[in-house]
Amino acid sequence: MSKVFVVDEAKCSGCYNCQLACKDENCENDWMPYSKPQPKTGQFWIKVHEHPEGTIPKVRIYYTAQLCNHCDDPVCMKVCGRYAITKRDDGLVIIDPAECAGCTACMQVCPYGVIYKNEELGICQKCTGCAHLLDNGYKLPRCVEACPTDALRFGEKEEFGDILKDAYVLKREKGTGPNVYYLNMPGKFIAGTVFDPEAEEVIIGAECTAAGGGETYSVKSDSFGDFWFKDLPVGEFDVTISMEGFKPIKFEKVSTEKSVNLGDLPMEKA
Repeated sequence: MSKVFVVDEAKCSGCYNCQLACKDENCENDWMPYSKPQPKTGQFWIKVHEHPEGTIPKVRIYYTAQLCNHCDDPVCMKVCGRYAITKRDDGLVIIDPAECAGCTACMQVCPYGVIYKNEELGICQKCTGCAHLLDNGYKLPRCVEACPTDALRFGEKEEFGDILKDAYVLKREKGTGPNVYYLNMPGKFIAGTVFDPEAEEVIIGAECTAAGGGETYSVKSDSFGDFWFKDLPVGEFDVTISMEGFKPIKFEKVSTEKSVNLGDLPMEKA
């Protein structure tokens, strides 16, 4: 049976409780044979990353909790010359502190950057999935237990059923078989505000389309004159804004490599 972590981006509020709980559980605590104490600074066995998108005032932010992916095919284990890294029957990948020589070979090949060197102890360290708790009757790692919105979940892969089919995993192309799944990962956006410069008022109900990648997305400007094309894939889009009585506004090949704020857009009378 394989354990997995599931992170729901739509529920994560960026409270950092998971990160704090991990520190509380592992700093100054010796959980041999699973782990030695985590340093107070320099290591985050689970780390919350902020992802701001767009420019003021059209800004959205989401948070990604990143930790060891406890891969099905862990490259860190393959390069360890002392066989200090093992994969348990439940799928958790563990670095044995008693066997690790701190050579950092595992750090260098980890595609996720989640293995750290403890300079004081001379060993490499990372998330253990709180194996010391699980083996003593606890059902959840501390980070999951501390999540107030249930954005972070943990359990047997089979328990999550079909929801993992469309889930996002980090660096899938590396072929390591990561076991941290992300739900509702937001896409990019194109946004702006349309207004009538003569009347000095926003324009409500303007028809806005974004065409690209064989798809056409349509929205209308709201009561603030704002329009948002949300959750777009990365690509190029031709954007058209139309309103009866006004000349249309067109933008060609708007790139969504990053989210785009087109700004305040005056519409001229037709």
